[in-house]
Amino acid sequence: MTLIAVHGHRGCRGLLPENTIEAFEKAIKLGVHAIEMDLAISKDHKVVVSHEPFMSRRICLDQNGHVIPKKDDMYYNLYAMNYDEIKLFDCGLKAHPDYPDQKNIKAYKPLLDEVIFKAIDLNPNIRFNLEIKAKSKYDGIYTPNPETFVRLVIDVIESCNVSNQTNLQSFDLRILKQIKKQAPNMQIALLVDRDQKVYHKLNKIEFKPEIISPYFKLISKDLVKDLQSKAFRVIPWTVNDISDLNKMLAFQVDGIITDYPNRLIDILNKN
Repeated sequence: MTLIAVHGHRGCRGLLPENTIEAFEKAIKLGVHAIEMDLAISKDHKVVVSHEPFMSRRICLDQNGHVIPKKDDMYYNLYAMNYDEIKLFDCGLKAHPDYPDQKNIKAYKPLLDEVIFKAIDLNPNIRFNLEIKAKSKYDGIYTPNPETFVRLVIDVIESCNVSNQTNLQSFDLRILKQIKKQAPNMQIALLVDRDQKVYHKLNKIEFKPEIISPYFKLISKDLVKDLQSKAFRVIPWTVNDISDLNKMLAFQVDGIITDYPNRLIDILNKN
């Protein structure tokens, strides 16, 4: 079997709280080839590792350790808080309803450069799969404009000297265009959502990304073969069940993004 790149989704969300130092460390120790994470921006323009640009009540407590009410789910806006304030919120102790095996620990939203330095210390060859989370309706409210967002992220990547082991991904085509403009040699992944079609979205951008990352149920063996014949790497998300992992392996994808890297690594070791 050809080498399949194992991408730990948000570290290893099935095992430890997502997008935390502890989850990334665990994923690297399990043997992943890449750690996947999401990025947001603070008021003081720090690049924060977070899936939402706010403190989601599904995973975070407020700064006093209390449950965040449903009505306040988007109230704690990261782009309206300096990072010192963001770090006061716990995002690891609350049990996640979708991941019963997740071990709950006290954890905070780390900075991107902190994650990079910790990761490199554990494995100098680890790869970084970084998603820039943007929506036009969030511009200027929850996130900076695409040009500024991309610049801030690339500044961290370059200052940490990991450009050659990083790819940037996004669902937002505006973000991908800015990456190509600001860092032409950066590896780019086009994310394709559940309700989208791969080639329909691919045809909307003027350049060729290196990687196509569709929702895993969108792909077939023929589609993977066709994309690879056009020199795209195919890395689907987010594949967790053993049967689905085996199906993706049978499709001969180039990599798999999973919340349970331990499961995928076990399968690969048995083969």
